[in-house]
Amino acid sequence: MKPEAYQAQYDAYLSLIEPVLSKALEGRLVQLKEGMAYSLLAGGKRLRPVLTLACCDLLGGSVEEAAPFAAAVEMIHAYSLIHDDLPCMDDDDLRRGKPTNHKVFGEAMAVLSGDGLQSLAYETMLSQGYNENAWKAARAVAQGAGSMGMVSGQVRDMQATGQEVSAETLQKIHAEKTGALILAACLAGAYMAGAKAQDIESITGYAKALGLAFQIADDILDVTSTAEELGKTPGKDEKEHKTTYVSLYGVERAQQLAEQAAEQAQQALVRFGRKAEFLSITAQKAVKRRK
Repeated sequence: MKPEAYQAQYDAYLSLIEPVLSKALEGRLVQLKEGMAYSLLAGGKRLRPVLTLACCDLLGGSVEEAAPFAAAVEMIHAYSLIHDDLPCMDDDDLRRGKPTNHKVFGEAMAVLSGDGLQSLAYETMLSQGYNENAWKAARAVAQGAGSMGMVSGQVRDMQATGQEVSAETLQKIHAEKTGALILAACLAGAYMAGAKAQDIESITGYAKALGLAFQIADDILDVTSTAEELGKTPGKDEKEHKTTYVSLYGVERAQQLAEQAAEQAQQALVRFGRKAEFLSITAQKAVKRRK
């Protein structure tokens, strides 16, 4: 797939996601809507919802029917960033090149904006009516975002701050804090396409490896990029004495591990042949990005 064809496909997926995000905010209390929209509509890669649609597409499902679930994943991601930036968590002042939500609206409204986005995600999924595929997709998102997934990973990450942790423990933190929502995004798309057991196995292998590759790349960018490139404050992991793949292995070895994980992601989809080309390139791009 040529770069222009990949970008055209990416943009086509975005064109299905963005209207759902905007429409979902209609009718909300003005002050709350402003806080929710500030983070939800702030741009970004939209990687997770794109993965939802790409996995649905791969398995022959309707991307239009999967779009609300893709949007819901992005709402979950946006809420998690708002809460992650709070002084009681990572205490960050910059996100996507702009002041963080609590710096603009205050801590209380930032918490409530995140809460609003979380519940809006489930409202968006559940408003699609009931069928088994939709139920499985919504459950995957709930599990990935919840106390056995992303939230658990945040707790582990906070507990590990200032502590030396093993590579095994670090991988567990990354698998939950970052990888769980990426896995949920991919599974939601797969379930909306009526995925069979073998499909779920392949998609799971892809998503877990991609999540690891993405987080290792984040660890590297934290020490190699500027605030302008990242859109957030670099060097925070070292300042907070967090164990990362870079602190354990150094930049060069960490980059090798990221590339190995990206290759594992691609191998997980090899049975789909060229149909999986978009997802394969996405894995490659995850370890070559600058932000």
